[in-house]
Amino acid sequence: MRLRLLSTLIRRPGILALLLTLSPLAPAFAEPQSTAFVQSLASAAAEDAVIAEWYRTTGYEPLWTGADDADRRNALLTAIAGAADHGLPVQRYDAGALTAALLAASSEGDRGRVELAMTRAYLAWAHDLTSGALVPSDVDDGIKREIAVIDPKTLLSRISAGKPAAVLDWLLPDGPAYLHLMKAKLDLETRIAAGGWGSAVDAGSLGLGDTGPAVVALRDRLTLMGYLAPTSTGSYDLQVQRAVMDFQVNHGLLADGSANAATLDEVNVPADARLKSVIVAMERERWMDVDRSVRHIWVNLPDFHARIYEGGLAVFETRVVIGKNVHDQRSPEFSDLMEHMVINPSWGVPRSITVKEYLPLLQQNPGAVGHLQVVDGRGRVVARGAVDFSAYTASNFPFDLRQPPSDGNALGLVKFMFPNPYNIYLHDTPSKSLFANEVRAYSHGCIRVARPFDLAYALLALQTEAPEALFQSELDTGNETVVKLDKELPVHLVYFTAYPDAKGRIGYRRDIYGRDAALYEALEAAGVASDAVQG
Repeated sequence: MRLRLLSTLIRRPGILALLLTLSPLAPAFAEPQSTAFVQSLASAAAEDAVIAEWYRTTGYEPLWTGADDADRRNALLTAIAGAADHGLPVQRYDAGALTAALLAASSEGDRGRVELAMTRAYLAWAHDLTSGALVPSDVDDGIKREIAVIDPKTLLSRISAGKPAAVLDWLLPDGPAYLHLMKAKLDLETRIAAGGWGSAVDAGSLGLGDTGPAVVALRDRLTLMGYLAPTSTGSYDLQVQRAVMDFQVNHGLLADGSANAATLDEVNVPADARLKSVIVAMERERWMDVDRSVRHIWVNLPDFHARIYEGGLAVFETRVVIGKNVHDQRSPEFSDLMEHMVINPSWGVPRSITVKEYLPLLQQNPGAVGHLQVVDGRGRVVARGAVDFSAYTASNFPFDLRQPPSDGNALGLVKFMFPNPYNIYLHDTPSKSLFANEVRAYSHGCIRVARPFDLAYALLALQTEAPEALFQSELDTGNETVVKLDKELPVHLVYFTAYPDAKGRIGYRRDIYGRDAALYEALEAAGVASDAVQG
């Protein structure tokens, strides 16, 4: 199924000719394990221990250049010839260079060197398609995602023993999202080649009843983007208003049908910028070695929403507030397992906040931040009058600060725990007004939830017939209470500025932390390029 879908996306006109050219190659080499071939291959592979060991253990049996290897060879060359369609670095695998080397091979020594080059290209291709072309933490230290890497021996064993086309299909990222992004990439490249989305809309804002050149420009861009059927209207009518609302929904904006400044800013984002977002999203998908068919929580940071997905459908949704766009307060990206919730939580102030924000206040006035308790290393509350705050610095302050359970607690009345090294969790908040904002980046890194009680009910519904009653009974005690989840729930904190909805349509969000810009720059440095992207 995935292979059929993928085949409809590949538009490289030279593929068929390439296969026909290569098919007669194999009979030219009558001795697949000649001494010259073995010596050449062994010498070329010597600097790569895994490859060298593979060929030694298989008796230097060729994978690509033997008399019976045409299917495997052609399958690989077909796959890597489409590297640009995946937003991968073409020169890292270079189907053209391999093809030329195959055609130019005139000796068993040449064949050994080409054999090794194809194996290296296959392993690089398999790695990049399953684990990404970048090491994400090298680009941004807020990307904490653990990247799964398939053992090269496994990759070699599979391609040696399996049907080549099926093995190469197996390498594709799971799920429909990747193929939807790939299709969007190709569609955007076609649109850019045809002139993009037309003139930018030169207006501060537009609304129902407006006319003029700016309305025409808006109409034309919405049409080329696919939000509006072709029309000759020159006014901002109900048809244009509905298209604007559709656009707003798809870009995470307030869907009121009015083309305000924020909406027009997004309308005027050029197609090549959207293409960059899609290319980066494909790389992020290659990092996501997670099972999205099971029930899970998905928090897309630039979307400012958390959702519970079950069977591929969102069964719960809530607005969230994420970390501020400050280096040490941006919410990280990672996956973990939610184990329990804490009702009526106390707030143990993180060390960084204690010493950077509160200690200076306490040094000026020991009575400051009176809602917080001073706690010693054994968890005992210490009277403020017994502490000379001026005697300490950020490095040697021996106390912690804690806020006991209350309606005004910074964590609100419930927090949702998926223990991790970054001290990140989902929680309630007394600062409800912030959820009304379109851009919601205000926390120190944790995820504040607009509908925390409803989230608790949704989680507890799997283990009790009366989730609300269970939650409220613990809440009414006023005591800090841990409620374990009978089944741990995967939580994925992700960062997609381009992502398909359930119907495959790509929605776009702002690059609030600048992570996607940095990732695209790194992909370019690695050799990823698109003729349609002009910078």
